[in-house]
Amino acid sequence: MNRTIEAPIIGYLDGMASTLTRILVHVTFSTKNRAALIPETIEPDLYAYIGGICRRMESPLLAMGGVADHAHMLVSLGKAVALSDLMLNVKRDSSKWMKERDAALGAFGWQDGYFGFSIGESGVDALRAYIADQKQRHKTTDFKDEMRAFLRKYGVEWDERYVWD
Repeated sequence: MNRTIEAPIIGYLDGMASTLTRILVHVTFSTKNRAALIPETIEPDLYAYIGGICRRMESPLLAMGGVADHAHMLVSLGKAVALSDLMLNVKRDSSKWMKERDAALGAFGWQDGYFGFSIGESGVDALRAYIADQKQRHKTTDFKDEMRAFLRKYGVEWDERYVWD
């Protein structure tokens, strides 16, 4: 005998498919050659501008901070957005914005790559505190040492010849 089992279809609301995600990513990237090009007075506006880029890409910026030569972002990556696409837009558009904002920043640019690490919801508060403490932390730790520590923490293998630009 042939039987059909009827079960509710999970993931449909009123006949429409629903995809719900929470993909949290910690992204760090530096200025080109780690030059100290981000004036502290511009940081809040720069971070707000980057927040707008993230919103446009349906990837809310949850926290951002940094120092003159690099920035950290906590992002909730959109369900249809590749991290590489988000970062292309963030770096391209914010670099252009920095150059237009101040003629003295005409040489501004970001490093070619970035560092991206997934985090769980349980790590959000600690990462927010870490990002907020950047000014203090970088009185004693440089960007490369900070990134090496993250690469070790997340088990990422790297080659010093290619990771810094």
